[in-house]
Amino acid sequence: MLHVSSAPFLTFSRKEWASLRDNVNNTLSLRDILNLKEINNDLSINEIIEIYLPLSKLLNLYICSNIKQQTALEQFLNIQKKRIPYIIGITGSVAAGKSTTAKILQTLLSRWPEHRIVELVTTDRFLYSNKILKKRHLMKKKGFPQSYDITNLMNFISKIKSGVKSMTIPVYSHVIYDIIPNVQQVVYKPDILILEGLNILQNHHNYHCNSPCVFISDFIDFSIYVDAPEHLLQEWYIDRFLKFCYTTFSYSNSYFYRYTQLSKKKIISIASQLWTNINRLNLQTNILPTRKRANLILKKDINHTINNVQLKK
Repeated sequence: MLHVSSAPFLTFSRKEWASLRDNVNNTLSLRDILNLKEINNDLSINEIIEIYLPLSKLLNLYICSNIKQQTALEQFLNIQKKRIPYIIGITGSVAAGKSTTAKILQTLLSRWPEHRIVELVTTDRFLYSNKILKKRHLMKKKGFPQSYDITNLMNFISKIKSGVKSMTIPVYSHVIYDIIPNVQQVVYKPDILILEGLNILQNHHNYHCNSPCVFISDFIDFSIYVDAPEHLLQEWYIDRFLKFCYTTFSYSNSYFYRYTQLSKKKIISIASQLWTNINRLNLQTNILPTRKRANLILKKDINHTINNVQLKK
């Protein structure tokens, strides 16, 4: 039974949430759903059908309502129709599975009958370059709020939300662990923008501003927090780091190439230290405190299985 309390969230069990997919009018075929597994081989078909299809239905309803509101305002003001993107924010810890969630929703939302243009942008693209981070002694704070070019990120998100036709933004490489010089992504007239990153729901308490400020979250229409117990996040981070050492990091130009020459035991030890000294600290200090600001929380268990969904009233 759906749990309703005085708390600001409605809580759904997996079974209750899955039942909401009834009458989902998405144009995905079975083959399309199977192709979604290419995003992440560990992703189950049931996860797509029971969790992400109902979520895409909810988001599509919100987006349709938002468009009607825009149209009503344009008619009232007697102004020309302007495409204003609906912005979905996805956040959570390192290794929580934010990227997988973002990519699945990008595909699902683009396949509704309206066939809207859905762009995906990660906040990694707005990290300062390693050169700047080293100069400011922030390499061990990469992913913390102070490691981002907030001015550039805010400029991008505010202009996109004001309806500009296109914006160019930097490109980040997880291989070289840095912004790629002289390479840019063009974001062109999206109907929906999915913004995925660690620090998108922070406010002045996180940025230590004494005066009124505008924050990324002010431009986000709907936010999702991908949640999991800390011990699982640590386990997933170490497993992912180990996997990367045998794949992505094995390229000689990789920032982490030196680790690939070590024993499995030593790699696990280093990954554990990186988790404890950087990612765990960032989670507890900056990310986890923003969880209740999200519109929806996806709670994960073993094997990244979502067993609980919390929706803000």
